[in-house]
Amino acid sequence: MTGPRSDLFTGGGDTGRLMAELDWARTPLGPVTGWPQSLRAAVRMVLSSRYPMLLLWGESFSQLYNDAYSELIGDKHPAALGDDVRVTLAEGWDVLAPLIEQATATGVASWVPALRLLLERAGYREEAYFSVSHAPVRDDDGRTVGVLTVCSEVTEQVVGERRLRLLRDLSILGDGRTVDVPATGARLADAIEGQPLDVPFTAIYLRDGTVLRRVACTGGDQGYAGALPDTVELADPGPVADGWGLADAARGRATPVPDVADRLPLPGGPWGDPVRTALALPLPSGGEDQPLGVLLAGVSPSRGLDEAYRSFYQLLAQQISVALRNAQEYEQERRRVEALAELDRVKTDFFANVSHEFRTPLTLILGPLTDALADATAPLAAVQRERVETSWRNATRLLTLVNSLLTFSSLEAGRARSDARVVDLAALTAELAGVFRAAVERAGLTLDVVCPPLPRPVTVDPVNWERIVTNLLSNALKYTFIGRIRVALEADDEEVRLTVADTGIGIAEPDLPKLFERFHRVRGARSRSHEGTGIGLALAYELARLEGGEVRVASRVGVGSTFTVALPWSAARRTAVSEPPPVGRGDAARATAQEAMGWLTEPGDDPTTPGDASGPAVDELAGARILVADDNADMRAYLSRLLSGQGWRVRAVTDGRQALDEVHRDRPDLVLTDVMMPVLDGFDLVRRLRADPATRSLPVLVLSARAGGQASVEGLTLGADDYLVKPFAAAELIARVRAGIRRARRHSAVAATAPTVDAASARPDPRNAVAPPRTVTAGRDAPVLAQAPTDPSGLGDILDVGWTYPSTPTSAAAMRRDVRLTLDDLDVDPDVLEDLLLAASEAMNNAVEHAQRPSRPEVRVRLQVGGGLIRISVRDFGTWRDRRPAMDRGRGALLMNAYGDVRLVSTAEGTTVTIERRLDDPA
Repeated sequence: MTGPRSDLFTGGGDTGRLMAELDWARTPLGPVTGWPQSLRAAVRMVLSSRYPMLLLWGESFSQLYNDAYSELIGDKHPAALGDDVRVTLAEGWDVLAPLIEQATATGVASWVPALRLLLERAGYREEAYFSVSHAPVRDDDGRTVGVLTVCSEVTEQVVGERRLRLLRDLSILGDGRTVDVPATGARLADAIEGQPLDVPFTAIYLRDGTVLRRVACTGGDQGYAGALPDTVELADPGPVADGWGLADAARGRATPVPDVADRLPLPGGPWGDPVRTALALPLPSGGEDQPLGVLLAGVSPSRGLDEAYRSFYQLLAQQISVALRNAQEYEQERRRVEALAELDRVKTDFFANVSHEFRTPLTLILGPLTDALADATAPLAAVQRERVETSWRNATRLLTLVNSLLTFSSLEAGRARSDARVVDLAALTAELAGVFRAAVERAGLTLDVVCPPLPRPVTVDPVNWERIVTNLLSNALKYTFIGRIRVALEADDEEVRLTVADTGIGIAEPDLPKLFERFHRVRGARSRSHEGTGIGLALAYELARLEGGEVRVASRVGVGSTFTVALPWSAARRTAVSEPPPVGRGDAARATAQEAMGWLTEPGDDPTTPGDASGPAVDELAGARILVADDNADMRAYLSRLLSGQGWRVRAVTDGRQALDEVHRDRPDLVLTDVMMPVLDGFDLVRRLRADPATRSLPVLVLSARAGGQASVEGLTLGADDYLVKPFAAAELIARVRAGIRRARRHSAVAATAPTVDAASARPDPRNAVAPPRTVTAGRDAPVLAQAPTDPSGLGDILDVGWTYPSTPTSAAAMRRDVRLTLDDLDVDPDVLEDLLLAASEAMNNAVEHAQRPSRPEVRVRLQVGGGLIRISVRDFGTWRDRRPAMDRGRGALLMNAYGDVRLVSTAEGTTVTIERRLDDPA
């Protein structure tokens, strides 16, 4: 090798050493010593550059290049040195030839930023991209004899950007705005279909229990779908599904599928080469238990399955999963909304149908009652007239409630309409406000009505306007105790405004946004009555909207509230209907005002004196004192009349606070209280009576319209002796009152005759005290036999006592009182006591309800204390009968197990339920 030849390739790196060792005499370029100076200079420039360069020289396009370029052509190096580029890059020559010919023919350089080129440099037909420039090269005489190619590979950038675009498009599709999963699958398939170079084909499967179901597929004309299963039973996938790796992917394992060409002849990549490989990937779910489904995706035959390609498919599976999960959640939410809407529609139709059905019997009730009251030929006696008037008032109130429900259901169903008529709105408003004047003045308030004539007629539905004014005035009267109520009507160029202002209790700021929501009631608000449906203001709001107006409210706590109904003149000039006006104008207002008068009826200061007794001729309870607490005037009058007819002295009050004051002033023999009352409700009254040692043993019977187990459990847990749901039979109420008074007197007698003990030992500690078995004397109302059985286990070392009760529903109340009074002498935690009483009551009720054909019509209860435990056993003597599932809510067993350790033993002779609780475990 000559010196000049060696110097030419010096510093050219590995490729330079290979070029120095190459026998150039065997190439079209000939020996290096014969190379012209221009070629030598070009070779030195190429070898000294770190940028990929290729020099093509002569008619044979002989190749000379540097290390950087050698890396681009992969395994074609070093054979390409000195060889014809048309041979080396034969697979891509159709793309390169025009560029090279243009440079040699025109002598003008070219630049292509991302030239796609087919290369076979890694054992397969590869899709590659280059930014490339072709510049002409001249010899010593200035003739163009070659091309200098400067290039850089941008395959990763081009492919990466393309994949990111697809992932971005899928993320946009995953916003959950589609209506169902199939539609989302179709949209995902359309997006993936637009990128076949990276994803030749896909099949998306979703899990449905133990089955995979195909929801979408892409690739070609999708005629290949027959080669893929529509469904896969995961318990037994079968060879086809196993071949595609679907079952493994459904278990969370990404699975390659290498023999796709044998299963599915599908072209892929830029040049339509057969797809050879696929991946079965799990679609991640929101939880950790199992995948949402499977993504089966083909791998491009023109790209190697490297780490970047695998990462792209993982991201693709995640985006598809997010889109499908959002679609599922959207679809589930839509179905829930549809179900709620259907339920609401059914409820609305039910209210409408029931309201219509109520009107017929109400007509047949009100008609005869009205006739009886107006019949001058056969006038009613004073007592009967009072009863008939009570029935008429409450039937009228019921009709008003029915009409309100019917109107509200029509509004919700969108069937309500406005029968607009030209009316003198000022006169109508003043007339409706005047209906309430007597009630307002009876309450000690002042009613100001300022309704001057309006400048023009108003077209409005008078029935709807009456309901709006009536509800606002009723609401003002209910919550105003001092001051005045002002009703004003005014107009300007924009609208007509009705203002109902009061000096009542006011409304707190947080409650104002919810004020017009149906059934919303401000908790703890002082009012004249707790009665009401909670739809009055909502109804006024909706009716105002139906008339084209709106209702606004401004309020300050302790200052008052102002409700404004604004009716734009544009809505007040509608076309009036031609039908005759409805009859009964003002009936709704008069009925509501009559109901309000009931709130203002104060009970007498003196107790009701006993009337002619309708009970037993000889009754040791004659003269018993009963305190009645109820905010409904008619109910107070009815109860007073009913109870005084038994020879009892009755005092009535309107709320729990007055009842509490009356108990402390003159202790009654029994308290009969409603639950829902203003100021202090019935449950709070029971709670305060039980917290006071002086009234802890006072019997309390709770009356309530709140039916259901939860309400009764709440009352009994607080310490009420009995709970009776309205409507009730008079005989049942009288029987329960008698039983309550007799039990209280019997236990008072026992306490009075009990031997006195030293004060230091008056309340022994149940954990170490020892006491003999106790005996309790039975009363007349409940044949209770006290017994002191022996327990070989020694549990009753401190206390062991038993009772036998008749198998009747009232026995649970008697049992609670007996257990409570018996344990009063022991230091039992109050929470433990209340839990045991509640559980024992459920056991007693179950024994009465379930025992069939009992050999003895009785239930035995045993109370034992000792060893740090309290045990209550309840035994019946009948065969067990389960309730029908539709009737069994499971509340009894749930409560018993929640409040103690429960065991049940059932034999042919009966069933025994044992409830135990540790004394030192009040939790």
